[in-house]
Amino acid sequence: MTIKVGDTLPDVTFMSMTADGPAPMSTDEVFAGKRVVLFAVPGAYTPTCSAKHLPGFLEKADELATKGVDRIACTAINDVFVMDAWGQDQNVGDKVMMLADGNGDFAQALDLVFDASSFGMGQRSRRYALVANDKVVEHFFVDEAGGFEVSSAAHVLENL
Repeated sequence: MTIKVGDTLPDVTFMSMTADGPAPMSTDEVFAGKRVVLFAVPGAYTPTCSAKHLPGFLEKADELATKGVDRIACTAINDVFVMDAWGQDQNVGDKVMMLADGNGDFAQALDLVFDASSFGMGQRSRRYALVANDKVVEHFFVDEAGGFEVSSAAHVLENL
């Protein structure tokens, strides 16, 4: 069953790049005791993700902070090296935490995986954004297949 408002996020391990190299990061480390906006993209470096989705959250980071957001995180079913390179390419700095869901464990736990094999991309996460306060989902926005509307930074900001 797809996660919904009021649900607690599942315990999953992401991978994140640190100064010492790739390191595991638990759901608790990302979300516990914080109000976090997490957005998911089908893939790093893909056109909409690189031109609109991630840049929108970079642009709105300060406004989200004024609305009580402690952290912004981006996830995709990509490996930690790709997520790190994409973050560097997009100049995310410390504004957006890049979380690799390399095996799709988080996306599967949320029931938000789709099969992009016909495009040669395998299993991918649907495009969505959620706001979680201490791991509990407050807001949840899932775009229709191929769409980019409700998971945008502007839409999330409007609904906080």
